[in-house]
Amino acid sequence: MVCIRPVTVDDLEPLLELAGAAGVGLTTLPKDRDLLKRRIGKSLRSMEQIPDRPGGEAYLFVMEDVATRKVVGASGIVSKVGGFEPFYAYKIKKEVHQSRELKVRKEIAVLRLVHEHSGPAEIGSLYLSPEYRGRDAGRLLQLSRFLFVAEHREAFEPLVVSELRGVIDAAGRSVFWDALGRHFFDIEFRQADYLSVVSKNFIADLMPRHPIYIPLLPKAAQDVIGKVHESSKPALKNLEDEGFAFSGMVDIFDAGPCVSCRRDEIRTVRESRTAKIEQIVTEEITSPAYLVGSRGGEFRVCTAPLSVNDATVRIGAEAAQVLGVSVGQEIRYSPLRPSGKSAKT
Repeated sequence: MVCIRPVTVDDLEPLLELAGAAGVGLTTLPKDRDLLKRRIGKSLRSMEQIPDRPGGEAYLFVMEDVATRKVVGASGIVSKVGGFEPFYAYKIKKEVHQSRELKVRKEIAVLRLVHEHSGPAEIGSLYLSPEYRGRDAGRLLQLSRFLFVAEHREAFEPLVVSELRGVIDAAGRSVFWDALGRHFFDIEFRQADYLSVVSKNFIADLMPRHPIYIPLLPKAAQDVIGKVHESSKPALKNLEDEGFAFSGMVDIFDAGPCVSCRRDEIRTVRESRTAKIEQIVTEEITSPAYLVGSRGGEFRVCTAPLSVNDATVRIGAEAAQVLGVSVGQEIRYSPLRPSGKSAKT
């Protein structure tokens, strides 16, 4: 069994190992000891006293194999992006060009740089070790954050976004960056990707302020705008099942899509319920899988079947032990999948 828990200082080395395996393009999980150490520290501070309004807190979680105690995945969520370092993206818009004399009317797609100084909330830092993919582990890792949001709704902005990794080749090159960003920044994609984690000041200094006409870009660059990296397709599908949809914005570096959903409309948040544990049983419970999270104390989440009866539940002994809960305590739970969805990944 695997479970989700908040990151600790002891997770630095395992996270460095995961970041190294993640490769280029996952900016929120950088292979940098000092940056990861600061990310862990910020998460610990954010967890100390979760506020009743978002203020830029960043929460980082890890997935742990219960049997081996090995950290095999990571995911995070920021309560509110912006402030001194705004949220940057390209908005895809249409401009109309027409000539009555020639009887020509053309809609031209353009990229306009946008920067948001106040919100939204953003999920990121998602990475799972390859040997744990293809099971419910990936869905648990991704959706457990929404159970945390459901438990602390007012601590997050009303809109939640996710920037998914764009198309990057095996050598860590982005055809979109080579066609556009490199001409303004004069650095390779890998370096720009890393620098955006350290500071975003250089983006405001060098990013083109005028619209970029998409038809003027090379065909190969046009073709990847709004497309996800092959490894991110399962994550995109899970988010779409949760209610996320393309926002019309793409990442300024690799043109990966930015998807969004209103916080309270996210399926896991909307369908989550709280209940008191009536009984912990050793026999098998026959039911669909649920996301099950502890309430109060350390936040922990696992997947488990539940026997639900109004405001009470029966839960298996293994899941109860993993969550650290006992009879009489409350849990928060939500169906692992939307109604009618069968188990695939």
